[in-house]
Amino acid sequence: MNYPAQVMKMSDLKKMGFPEEYLLGIYRRRNQKIAWKMSNAINSPILFDTDELEKARRAACVCDK
Repeated sequence: MNYPAQVMKMSDLKKMGFPEEYLLGIYRRRNQKIAWKMSNAINSPILFDTDELEKARRAACVCDK
């Protein structure tokens, strides 16, 4: 899958068709290097490294193997 940017907000990934539950699950996983908050503020956007997100997506998908 091609992403328009190296780092994207969760809201932009949702517009691309990713379910919110899937993205939040990745963000909440311990010791992950894919998603982080922009700042410590409550309403701070969650950012995703799209290269790492794609690696995780491919590793989890049985259909690509």
